[in-house]
Amino acid sequence: MDMSSVITTLIVVIVFILIVLFSGLRVLREYERGVIFRLGRVLPKEKGPGIIFVIPFIDRMVKVDLREDYFDVPHQRCISKDNAPVDIDVIIYHKVVSPLDSVIRVANWRLAAVGIAQTTLRSVVGDINLDQILAEREHINTVLQEKLDEVTGRWGVKITGVEIREILPPTAVLDAMIRQMEAERVRRAIVTEANGKRESAILIAEGEKQAMITKAEAKRKALSIRAEGRKQATILRAEGYAQALERITSVAKTVDEKTMALQYLETLNRIGDKNARKYVIPSEALEVLKQIGGAVKIANPGSMERKK
Repeated sequence: MDMSSVITTLIVVIVFILIVLFSGLRVLREYERGVIFRLGRVLPKEKGPGIIFVIPFIDRMVKVDLREDYFDVPHQRCISKDNAPVDIDVIIYHKVVSPLDSVIRVANWRLAAVGIAQTTLRSVVGDINLDQILAEREHINTVLQEKLDEVTGRWGVKITGVEIREILPPTAVLDAMIRQMEAERVRRAIVTEANGKRESAILIAEGEKQAMITKAEAKRKALSIRAEGRKQATILRAEGYAQALERITSVAKTVDEKTMALQYLETLNRIGDKNARKYVIPSEALEVLKQIGGAVKIANPGSMERKK
């Protein structure tokens, strides 16, 4: 064998070895793990993330996605406790927590989870009435999640949530529900209208009450002002009378007896009847006349002596 043949053979062998080595390289992303089977036996620990090497023709790797995912359970015809058929559509959210268990403990855990979800859903719905099914979705979701998680836990899968997407009751029940909702809307409209009228009547009555209170208050204030005016007028009148009396008293102190007698006679003249032939003169007037006569004598003694 010549030298060139040897070199060619070496090159071919080296290229083959490189191809084999490169074919054993695997790249696993952050959310991926690799379960390695070597000659049919699973290695005790999963691989990844990053670059890993599997022995060609000896190792076999199964990729497992650790991200949260969901699957849809097809419409299920379930019978409620009160024998009402109902179709329910459910979505189940899940996440792989143990890649080894999800690969070696179940052939297809998604398909198995769908079957478990269907049977569990029928069991849960069969224990409650139709009204509870329509009104208690959260309760059904919680019960389904607990029962599914209990089963899938041994497969290395965690059920993170269960959501009922749609509930379809029978047509007759659906029509009855529609009529009930319409009746409820009518009832609410009547109640709302009645409440509006009641509130309006209350507001009108409140306004009338406030108007009456305002009117009564204005009347009371007017009466108070009028009474105050009368009081002030009476006080002023009394003060005027008091001042007049005081003035009369001061003037009376300066008038002598003669002036008083003349005023007295004038008063008698005014009160006397001009057409009467007889005059009634009070005794007090006579006394005054006597005093006037005495005063005249004292004032004119010469005239009296000439008459004699």
